[in-house]
Parts: sequence; C-alpha cells; structure tokens
Amino acid sequence: MGFLLDHGLTVFGQWASFAELIGQVFALTVVFLAKVRTLWTWPVQVAATVLLFSVYISAHLGGLAARQIIILLISVYGWWAWTRRKDAVYGVVVRYGSWTERLVIVGVLAAGTVGGALLLQALNASWAPWPDAGIFAGTAVAFWLQGRGLVEFWLVWLLVDAVGVPLQIDSGLWFSAAIYTVFAGLVVWGFIDWRRSAIDTRTPALSRS
Repeated sequence: MGFLLDHGLTVFGQWASFAELIGQVFALTVVFLAKVRTLWTWPVQVAATVLLFSVYISAHLGGLAARQIIILLISVYGWWAWTRRKDAVYGVVVRYGSWTERLVIVGVLAAGTVGGALLLQALNASWAPWPDAGIFAGTAVAFWLQGRGLVEFWLVWLLVDAVGVPLQIDSGLWFSAAIYTVFAGLVVWGFIDWRRSAIDTRTPALSRS
C-alpha cells in the first residue's frame, strides 16, 4: 500500500496518489453497478474501501477513514441482503421508504453527525470534524439504505456529495473532489432509474386495491 500512496500522477494540474486514483475510480464504478443492481456492486466497493482508508488516514481525515470501516461492514450486509431479495429482471427489488423510515433516516443522520463531530474533536482526529462527521454518517446511512433497496439512499448520497466536494478541495484531494462531482451526476441518474421501478410502500394497501 505504501507504493500506491507514495506514487501517483498529476491530474488536472494536481498530484494524486495511485491509491486515491484507483480507489475513487472504483467508488465511481460502484455507483454505476448499483444503478444496474448487480451483485458486483459489493466486491468492487470492498476494494475501494481498502484503498481509500489508507488515503484518508494519510490526509488526517479521521472521519472519512473511519467511514471506510463502516462501509466494509455494511457492504458485507448489502451483499447478503441483495442475494435474498431478487426479482426476475433485476438483482434486487427496490421500494420507497415509509414515512417512519424517513423520520428514522433524518434522526440517524442528525445524531450521527453531532456525535461523530464531538468524537473527532475529542480525539483530535480531523481538522474539519463537522463536515467529516456528516460525510461519515451520510455514507453509513446511504449504504444501509442501499442494502435494504430503498430509493432514498440516492438522496442521502447527494447530501454527502454536497459536503464532500468542498471538503476534498480544502484537503488538497482535487481528484477526489472531481470524482465526487461526477458521482453526483450518476447519483441523479440512478435515482431516476430506481424511482421508476420502485414499489411505492407509502400508499396504504386499500388505496392501491
């Protein structure tokens, strides 16, 4: 891993390590794979997680590094979940979240951001604890929702992008910032696709009969 961190290329006038380049390309590929709902989403995500963990540790972004561990654990869950909820056409059945689930999502995002920021400050593990913690919480929630096949996971990813792009720029990770920008466009594309095929669980069963 040391070779991948110490060597790299200049992209758009900014130097990026091979670990960052390969990790972010893999992360970008995961968005496309999730859009088409293939099980390859998860092993590619695991590879990206290992590479990006080393990148964020070297950049002193404890929250972003810690989230890679959470992503790894959730990826194992997502891989298992997608093998159990298949349909005849796609790799996984998708649906809208209920209003209760949406309230839980908002609550977990808020609590995770506040708690994570306070922890990062106490440990002096990040120079930007609040956005770092917000990305950490958003990523964990997004992957959890993705594993459950909820359309709303795409919207959480958009929030992560909105915070992640300026944080990556301020950290000198210009290639990662560019990838996050492209990532946002793919997220919108994936959201539209999942939204079209989702089962609407928000409407009471009687009104659909």
